[in-house]
Amino acid sequence: MSPYSYKMVIAVRDDLKMSKGKTAVQVAHAAVNCSLISSKSDKKLFKAWYDEGQKKVALRVNDLEELFVLKYKAESERLVSSVITDAGQTELAPGTVTCIGIGPAKEEIIDRLTGDLKLL
Repeated sequence: MSPYSYKMVIAVRDDLKMSKGKTAVQVAHAAVNCSLISSKSDKKLFKAWYDEGQKKVALRVNDLEELFVLKYKAESERLVSSVITDAGQTELAPGTVTCIGIGPAKEEIIDRLTGDLKLL
């Protein structure tokens, strides 16, 4: 088992075929949003995750439908989540949903939701 007990995941839509740079920026948006939400909603959990080194894992989902299925699963577990939409200034049309951040949360809860997804 990993030495971490908390983590965050970011699941990116594979069907968009974003460039590496675009993908990195979208993942960063999700991580920052989830961090901000968590730091306000559950300070104790946020601190534990932060103090452990802020473990993050980037995963892939096939398409928008799979991303929203993941969103509903996260909501049913009452996990912090943030769906990221693009501003449309470079590669994508404005409002395109690119990824979702989930957590930070206990690793075993996140793994139940995302354990079958492939690494980015």
